[in-house]
Amino acid sequence: MTEKELEQTVATETTEVAAPKKAAAAKSTTPTPGDFDWEGTGKKGGGYSKDERKKLEDLYAGTLSVIETNQMVKATVAAITDRDVVLNIGFKSDGLVPLSEFRDKPGLAIGDEVEVLILNQEDKNGQLVLSRKAARILNAWDNIVSSHENDTVIQGRVKSRTKGGLVVEIDGIETFLPGSQIDVKPVRDYDQYVGKTMEFKVVKINQTLRNAVVSHKILIESDLEAQKIEIMSKMEKGQVLEGTVKNMTDFGVFVDLGGVDGLLHITDISWGRINHPSEVLQLDQKIQVVVIDFDDEKKRISLGMKQLTSHPWDAMTEDIQPGSVVKGRVVTVADYGAFLEIMPGVEGLIHVSEMSWSQHLRNPQDFMKAGDEVEAVVLSVDRDDRKMSLGIKQLSPDPWINITERFPVGSRHKGIVRNLTNFGLFVELGEGVDGLVHVSDLSWTKKINHPAEFIKRDEEIDVIVLDIDIDNRRLSLGHKQLEENPWETFETIFLEGSTHKGTVTAVEEKGAVVQLPYGVEGFAPKKQLQKADGKALHGEEEADFKVIEFSKENRRIVVSHTRTWQELKANEKAAEDAEVAAYTKKTSAKKAGKGAGDEDRSTLGDLDVLAGLKEQFMESEKLAQVEAIKKMDAKAKKPSKKAKTEDEDEA
Repeated sequence: MTEKELEQTVATETTEVAAPKKAAAAKSTTPTPGDFDWEGTGKKGGGYSKDERKKLEDLYAGTLSVIETNQMVKATVAAITDRDVVLNIGFKSDGLVPLSEFRDKPGLAIGDEVEVLILNQEDKNGQLVLSRKAARILNAWDNIVSSHENDTVIQGRVKSRTKGGLVVEIDGIETFLPGSQIDVKPVRDYDQYVGKTMEFKVVKINQTLRNAVVSHKILIESDLEAQKIEIMSKMEKGQVLEGTVKNMTDFGVFVDLGGVDGLLHITDISWGRINHPSEVLQLDQKIQVVVIDFDDEKKRISLGMKQLTSHPWDAMTEDIQPGSVVKGRVVTVADYGAFLEIMPGVEGLIHVSEMSWSQHLRNPQDFMKAGDEVEAVVLSVDRDDRKMSLGIKQLSPDPWINITERFPVGSRHKGIVRNLTNFGLFVELGEGVDGLVHVSDLSWTKKINHPAEFIKRDEEIDVIVLDIDIDNRRLSLGHKQLEENPWETFETIFLEGSTHKGTVTAVEEKGAVVQLPYGVEGFAPKKQLQKADGKALHGEEEADFKVIEFSKENRRIVVSHTRTWQELKANEKAAEDAEVAAYTKKTSAKKAGKGAGDEDRSTLGDLDVLAGLKEQFMESEKLAQVEAIKKMDAKAKKPSKKAKTEDEDEA
């Protein structure tokens, strides 16, 4: 009942009740002032008794519905305008809802029932506020929650594309469909699903934020599970199947066999070597594959494609034999060599030792890189094991064929230092010709512990050929042999007992290395480094050294600084003892009555004779040293003229 109809009913009943009262009032006398009802004057419904008034209020309240805000109610379409729909919910006033909220009901007519939500019982204009959109959203969220709890299927329309997936609208509520949940196979074009109505399952909800995540893939997987069981039950090894390339990775491709996936490894795609499956296959391409192996429990299937064709080794011609020259493409370069593909599926290994005649191994990438077209000589072929050894150095002549003619013993050459070891250095005299210079053959005079102290890698050095070992392809080289052995001359200079100036260059645990004249080094034992003041010589300190041992064969000179001052003290003591003895003898003679003058002359004469002999000995020793220095300058030519003159002057 509308508000208008309700007012008409109340007015009619009021008239019927008021008529008898008016008639009675007409018959009665005029009321006195004290009998007049002053409280009812000006009030609506005045003149009713309490019972009559209560009866009318109950009658009016029975025509109205009791409603609350945010309540879901059924409403009847009372009227439809160009902009609004008038809805009657049995309240004292009707509600207006925009016509745009009924777009999903194009055939809406008067008298139809719809569900709405009460937003407000009365706005500022006294109007009832209703919303069908809010009611639909509330119902839709309840349906989504119910679908998630009961694991039921729900329908929705793909509204748009978003980052990482699609937006699906379910009864006005937007949900998220991740890209990984669209289909069992990877989807590359999301736009093809926009506008489609599909079935989904709700996989996740958030009550607080009122959002949900749906999946279409889970529906497909449930259907495919039954297909997998059927396919796996009929599967056999060696069975040939048709499939579609579903996904591509670096290690292979996944093939859809019609409900179950199989892995086609990259090594089983082609007999030839490929770096990525995309070189041979494409996505969504239909291919023939053979079942290599499968695991019924884990639902894993290994597939092969190259097995459908014969192995290239079986079709290889017989003219490929050891000694024949082949041409191919470098497919792989490793530390130990390179693989050369002479035809698809037929490869040979070129070991790094077969890339150059050089004896020292180098990096294979110094000779070739992947993709190069090169020629090689077949060294060996094993058709049963499908292995082939190749070489490229055999395309050039062996440099050791005429080695004795090119590098005879005693010949001098220039070479490049290619490697340094603890025992020596390797020198490259030419392509494929290396020789070893032992550390002991680097210098006549210096003691070299490691070749790095003498020369650096890739530097040029002069050498002489000492020996040739053709069978083992070895050359013995020397560097010090370019000069004459100075130790024959040193033998006449550094005589045992001779004294020379020297400088301590290195102090070791057992002694010190002493730099002597003419570039030769000597060794002073630890106990022979003590000075007269009791302290020991230190590095870079210059002093006199006496030769106490000389070995030409071992090229060894042992010197001592301690003996220089010890012998000097001994000589001084001997002189003092001689003077004391002479004085004692003179005193004894006086006591015996002998002539003092004769005794004195005899004693002094003896001393003069001894002094003369000593001077002659020292003079002859110095002359011998001068002659040796001249000989050294003539042969070794190491000391400068200035140094030679100074030595002679000193002598």
